Amino acid sequence: MMAWLSELWSGGTVAVEPASLRDAPKLAELHGASFHRGWGEGEFESMIAEHNTLVHRLKLGRKTIGFAASRIGADEAEILSIAIDTGHRGRGLSGDLLLTHLGHLAGRGVRQIFLEVEENNAPARRLYERAGFAVVGRRERYYRQDNGEQLNALLMRRDLS
Repeated sequence: MMAWLSELWSGGTVAVEPASLRDAPKLAELHGASFHRGWGEGEFESMIAEHNTLVHRLKLGRKTIGFAASRIGADEAEILSIAIDTGHRGRGLSGDLLLTHLGHLAGRGVRQIFLEVEENNAPARRLYERAGFAVVGRRERYYRQDNGEQLNALLMRRDLS
């Protein structure tokens, strides 16, 4: 199943598609460029192969420029990660990716979705708030930086039903 997005960029058509094992190297590269502790190819291969995870890639023409990954348990899911190539941020693509991903989760019977976001990550918080997520908790000193600094995480939830 493929979801086409309405935007056309100079690089081609934007589409959200299910990720395959062949995407693991690129997804690992995108994750590593976006997060303090990047996930390796093996972690992405495991996620893509598991029946209880859903991983979508965001393509611009033939190039993968982002992804969304969630783990499903009964009628709940947790967004594990969303990343967009740094050169394509700020164009609304992450919102399209997230909403398409949420639609697929709802189609698999998910009624509530959770995520954790770094408290001071304003762009990510705006993305999630625009998509209907609300803060439902806080984890003190959840994320650890290379310099030893510990940052708080916000727990967010959205009902899909």
